[in-house]
Amino acid sequence: MSVVVAHLSDLHLGADDPRAVESIVDDVARARPALTVVTGDSTMRARTGEFRRVRELLDALPGPLLTVTGNHDLPLVSWRRVLRPYRRYRRWMDTDLDPDRQVLGLTALGLQSMPRWRWKNGRVSARQAAMVVRVLGGAPAGDLRLLALHHPPLAIGTARILGRDRLLDAIRAARVDLVLAGHTHVPEVRAFRPGGPVFVVAGTSVSRRTRHDIGCSWSLISAHESEVVVRERYLRDDRWVTGRIVTVPRI
Repeated sequence: MSVVVAHLSDLHLGADDPRAVESIVDDVARARPALTVVTGDSTMRARTGEFRRVRELLDALPGPLLTVTGNHDLPLVSWRRVLRPYRRYRRWMDTDLDPDRQVLGLTALGLQSMPRWRWKNGRVSARQAAMVVRVLGGAPAGDLRLLALHHPPLAIGTARILGRDRLLDAIRAARVDLVLAGHTHVPEVRAFRPGGPVFVVAGTSVSRRTRHDIGCSWSLISAHESEVVVRERYLRDDRWVTGRIVTVPRI
């Protein structure tokens, strides 16, 4: 059985490219994903108007949806960051900060990797690591096991997330197949051995905050019994085209 996942990230509504916003829904819809995942930084500055626009975009994308917070989805500098850091996110996006979804052939879990007391880089708690083992480790036999969070778990140096080791231990214990992240605005696919987890970082899907002249992009993931195929979709001359294709063996 094949499972198709649309992976978007770093929308940054409020610093967006109107061409990308206007065209991405149709491009994602043509893929007919079983799940659409958005790995954080959906807004630029966590303003109400930005969240309202994000909600409109998400409602137009094919569901079901799984979204998580990014560092830009918390108020930047205000009393709200201290007292009500996730209030607008919960109102407009999802009341559950660590949501899970189950569709035919797929069990997915999202983690809130942006605590209010961190400025940019992320953290995964012991409670969340245990949740990975419980939810994804307990998935039905044969399900694709998908974990989503904003911060790439494999980042090193100053970008390394707190709790990285316990998260990677949990990923191994739960036999996670796909780990989806964003934050860097640069698409990437990494896998270390057949049958192990495939780590996919999506680029910035509809924002002007591009890096290395890559432009807007999102990742279309097809998981088959024997392989995972990641097709990176890029906005070129007002239309979406497939760029790099990465195939990773599962067995």
